[in-house]
Amino acid sequence: MSDTDPHATADEAISEGARARAQGRPRDACPYGQDTPERMAWLEGYDGAPMDRAPDLPIGNG
Repeated sequence: MSDTDPHATADEAISEGARARAQGRPRDACPYGQDTPERMAWLEGYDGAPMDRAPDLPIGNG
């Protein structure tokens, strides 16, 4: 799949985002439109963290 395939699945978009980061491309290089599921998936892959999961909090001392 190319980075601009309008029919990319979420898994493909995640892989594309991860690949873009590994290649040193900027985060704003995402080829998908604002507020699209593909963009969310691409950014998830780029950031290496699911978008629907809250960040891990540090372990406290009680």
